[in-house]
Amino acid sequence: MKRELLVAVALLTAAAPLAAHHSFSATYFEDKSASLEGQVIEFAFRNPHSYVILETPGEKGETIRWAIEWASGRTLSAQGVTPESLKAFDRVVITGSPGRNPADHRLRMRTITRPSDGWKWSGTFQ
Repeated sequence: MKRELLVAVALLTAAAPLAAHHSFSATYFEDKSASLEGQVIEFAFRNPHSYVILETPGEKGETIRWAIEWASGRTLSAQGVTPESLKAFDRVVITGSPGRNPADHRLRMRTITRPSDGWKWSGTFQ
């Protein structure tokens, strides 16, 4: 009986959906803001978080590649963003919370604007 109970608990635990989530404040300075202007290299519309990979010019003329963390695909869909909203080579301006490690070149998005046509997003992560 004890063995059957352990097996049942193990099976139920393995089948339960995971709802764990990380703290944004562990990765980003939520009380600071940064602005980037550059060219979209990739837009990964997915769950649990979408990403924009952005290239910007560095201070020494080098190209810097940024990973911009965005909301989930499901959340973005509810706010009118689709996988086709951004394309490679789009020039955009992004504001957000900078990563705690500057060498990582990460940002948590707050707003995005595409100046060529005025498209913008300033929604939420929920």
